[in-house]
This record gives sequence, structure tokens and C-alpha cells, in this order.
Amino acid sequence: MRLSILLLLMVSPLLSKRPNVVFLVSEDNSIHYLKHYGAKFGSMPNIEKMAKEGLTFNHAFSNAPVCSVARSTLATGVLGPRAGFQYHRKSALAKGVQPWTALLRKAGYYCANNSKTDYNFATTKGEAWNESSRKASWRNRPDKLGPFFHMQSFAVCHESSLHFPAKLMQTEKTKTPVDQVTLHPYHPDTPTFRYTHARYFDRMTMVDGQMGAVLEKLKADGLLEDTFVFYFGDHGGVLPRGKGYAYESGLHVPLVVRIPENFKHLADHVRGTRTDGFVSFIDFGPTVLNLAGLPVSGKMDGTAFLGKGTTAKELASRDEAFGYADRFDEKYDLVRTLRKGKWEYVRNYQGFYPDGLQNNYRYRMLAFAEWRELFKAGKLNAAQSQFFESRPAEQLFDLSKDPHEVNDLSQNPAHREVLLDMRQRMTAKVKGIHDLSFYPESHMVAHALQDGIAFGRKHAREINELVDLADLSLISFPKAERQLSTAMRSENPWKRYWACISATMHGESAKPLVPLAKNLLEDKNLMVRVRAAEFLGRTKAHDPMPTLLKVVNQSTSSQEVLLAFNAVVYLRDFCGYAFDSSKVALKLKAGESARRIDYLSGKAKL
Repeated sequence: MRLSILLLLMVSPLLSKRPNVVFLVSEDNSIHYLKHYGAKFGSMPNIEKMAKEGLTFNHAFSNAPVCSVARSTLATGVLGPRAGFQYHRKSALAKGVQPWTALLRKAGYYCANNSKTDYNFATTKGEAWNESSRKASWRNRPDKLGPFFHMQSFAVCHESSLHFPAKLMQTEKTKTPVDQVTLHPYHPDTPTFRYTHARYFDRMTMVDGQMGAVLEKLKADGLLEDTFVFYFGDHGGVLPRGKGYAYESGLHVPLVVRIPENFKHLADHVRGTRTDGFVSFIDFGPTVLNLAGLPVSGKMDGTAFLGKGTTAKELASRDEAFGYADRFDEKYDLVRTLRKGKWEYVRNYQGFYPDGLQNNYRYRMLAFAEWRELFKAGKLNAAQSQFFESRPAEQLFDLSKDPHEVNDLSQNPAHREVLLDMRQRMTAKVKGIHDLSFYPESHMVAHALQDGIAFGRKHAREINELVDLADLSLISFPKAERQLSTAMRSENPWKRYWACISATMHGESAKPLVPLAKNLLEDKNLMVRVRAAEFLGRTKAHDPMPTLLKVVNQSTSSQEVLLAFNAVVYLRDFCGYAFDSSKVALKLKAGESARRIDYLSGKAKL
């Protein structure tokens, strides 16, 4: 009896104490550049030591492959297309969502951020953080015994670290031997790609050293064994076809969580092990709240994977992750991905746009620019050329055999059952979250941003109908023709809009719809005009550029102008139409459209 009382007295202070949590975030790197995940190079001694004292996640995913969208999802636990923050660096910020750090702060946690935010949703001053700056630290909290959450980002491995001049390859040697790196199968084997790849492996060691310094501070303060330390990448990257693209290279991130000795009872895992259970950024907020002993908001889309009530067995059973890619800077796309076990299903709603469509920032990288030049010169093999070619409406990859996603199995009869199952799951997912990207960004900004979640619920029926129209690109044109024809005549502009997009996906086979599409070139909705012109341009049925120029010069919406410019660049670069940029006379400030004007006029700084 006395022994039981003594043990209770010893344990009770620990039970009343709450753990600290630290996020160490490396910018722009996927699992493909870490030795800890099987790469030949990319040694990270501090992270590897963390893994011996914690848990490695073999399947952790950013929900989006670009920073502002990924970080917005991470900060809220809400899927971007459901709330309206799925476009990179939005021209207008989504409202109606709250960062989960605000809940931590209300519960007495000191929340410090050092220092990147990059959110696409609106916050009031001081809502998310007690302190957010390059000097922010748990050491600044007034109550030195109080619990804290600290997030620190490291930019030494950011994409910009690979924006170097050609002469650097001669003057600055890499520590990683360029002749020993293993290139991705979709990359050409050139000195530029080898140097760029080796340089990025070097960055892993550099960022590891910076993170090690933070761990040493925690240890010096006597806090390490009271603190869960998460190391992860903010999304994938960063060589070409990584960051910004919804493949494994853009979404599959490293995640290692150090389990502190004093709170190991909150993690049903043996230290030094790995888990195959799937987690994604929507799960991080619920996990931190659960570790802190706080209720998880019902508004969040994720589920806790550590803390009270979680088990290693349940985590191991998780095998799904959802991803999305929309606009990155001036480049539009609409991609949704579903990873289930070894299968990756990619839904390209606007697959006529090649991945390689111009993005000014992206092509500052020498490897990117060289890749395109080699494609134009006809010097690439089939796998290396895919990036510059139109994509099918859906793709299916077996990642156990094809980890870099170059062998599309969607047309393989042997995998038809898997394809149909994944297709059904994807359709159910985008309908289930009331995906706001089935409206053009301009409409969403004008009508949905006060409360995107509520807007989606209110318009759920219409969104479902638009999803069904989009899915007409998944069946043969003869089977889809009647419904597409009806939709092009609809009084609903968004049905006309999606009928044009689906027709464009069908391409030449959809030419019977050309007369109807020509009628839409003067549609009262400018976005319908853009999509009709795009369809007519792809099928070579009509010069689309006069219509697109008219939209660019007529619209007073920056998003409409930007979307029209996206079509212009696609039709000029990949379909051979001429565009006279000197005739552009915008009615508004150029904003992101300035990048398109610079590129079209030959003034872009690449």
C-alpha cells in the first residue's frame, strides 16, 4: 500500500504536466533526398539520431505540393479546396478558418514561430502566435515553466538554392560526387542535372546541422525529454517535377518524431521503430492538440496519430492520403490525387495543360530550362518527355514497382478493377468536401471566401453536378456527347464552362461540338468564353487568340485575366498560335499577370 502511494506521488506531477511540441521544417524536400529514406546520399545525422529516439513515418504526405497551400492546410487541419485556400499566394484571403495554434494559446501554450507563415487564410493580429519573427523562441515565454509550441523553418534547402548561374558548376564543387548520384528516370542524364542533384543532397546535410543546433538548445534548457520534436518537409521538391506538381516527388515528405522520455506514455510505439501508417498535414494539428490533452475541433479534416486514445495498430491500418494542386503563381492546373496503399490515382481535370507549362519562377532553375530545350530538340526518351506532353484525364501507378510514376497503368486491362475503385473513391472525395475548385478562382474569390466551407455546403448539389460533367472526360466521346451538348446549352454558366473543359480533354474526337462552342465565344460569362476558345484552339477549329485577347482587355477581375493568360500561353507554346502581347491593355494592375506579359513579350527574367 505504501509503495503504491509513493509511486502515485512520483507520477502525479508528470501527469499534470503537459508536453511541449517543436516543429522543425525543412523547405522543399521530399523523401527522395534523404539517406534515412533509402537514398545513397543526403545524410542527416541529427535527424537519424532523432529517429533512434522516436518514430519514423514511411508514408507522410503534404496535402499540396507548394508552400502557401501546404502550410495553410498544416496550420488549420482543413483541406484547402474545402475552405478556399487552395491557390498559391491568393489574391484574396479565405476567412472562416482558424489556426489550431489559437486553441493552444487559449489553453496556456506559448506559441512561437521562427519565422515563415505564408498562409492563404486571414488571421487577426496575434491570433496564431505569441511571437512570430526570426528571433522567436520558447526562451522568450514569460512563464519559463509553462508549455510551448515552437515552429522553425529552414530555407537553406529551398528551391531558390538551386537558382545558380552556369559558371557556379565550374567554380563550386559539391561534396556529393556528381558521377555517383542516381537520377530520377524522368530526368535527362546531363552534367547540369547531375550537379543540381548533388548540390541538393549537400543541402540536406546543411539543414541537418541547423536543426541540430535547435535540438542542442532544447537539451541545454533541460527540455528535450519534455518535448515532442517533429522533423518534416513542408512539401516535396525540389528538382524539376517536384515542388508544384502532385506526384510523390511533390507530396511525399519525410517525417520523424522524437518521443520524449517523460511523455513516452503518449506514444504507443517503441522508440527507434518505423511505421507504414499513412498521415498527412491535416493530421498534424489534431495530433498536437491531442498530445496537449485538448479536444480536437470537429471542423478539422484530420485525425490524431499520437497522444491519448491512439494506438500503433490503428495507425498502421491507415493507408490513404489525398492531395491537390491548383494554381502556382501564374500557372493554373487542377489535379487531385489519391494514394491508397501501393496505388496512386491521379485525376487530371485539365490534363491538356502539360506539366511543363511556363511558370517564370520555376524556369529560373538551369535544369528546368535545359530540360525544355532538350525536349524541343527531340533529345529525350519517352519517360523524360512526359513532362511536356498533355496528360490523360486519369492515371494509375503501382508505386511498389514504379516509385517515380512514369508507367501509367490506367489503360491496362489487368488493373481495370483497381482503376474503377480509385475513380469512384476520388469522385466521392471531391464531392464529399464540396471542392471549390469546380468554380473558377474568380468566382470563388468573389462569392465564397467569407466562409468557403459554408458556401460549399450551400452549393453542394451544383458542385456535384459539375463534378459529373468533369467526369464525362473519363468515358468515350460518343457516350458523353449528348450530355456535353446539353450542358453547352445550359442556362447555368458553370455547366457550360465544364462542358467546354471536358470537350477539350476529349480533343479531336469532340469536334462535333465545335458549332456549339463557337456560339459560346460571345458568352456573357467571360470564363465560358475562355474555355470555349481553348477547346476550339486545341481542335484547330478556330483561332482562339482574338477571343482571349478581348477577355484579357475587357475583364476587371485579376483572376479572370490570369486564367485567360494561362490559356494564351498553352495555346501559343503547345498548339502553335501567335499572340501579339503589344495589344494587351489591361483595365487593372497586372499583379501575377505581369509574369505572363513578361514571358509573352520575351522580357521574363529566367
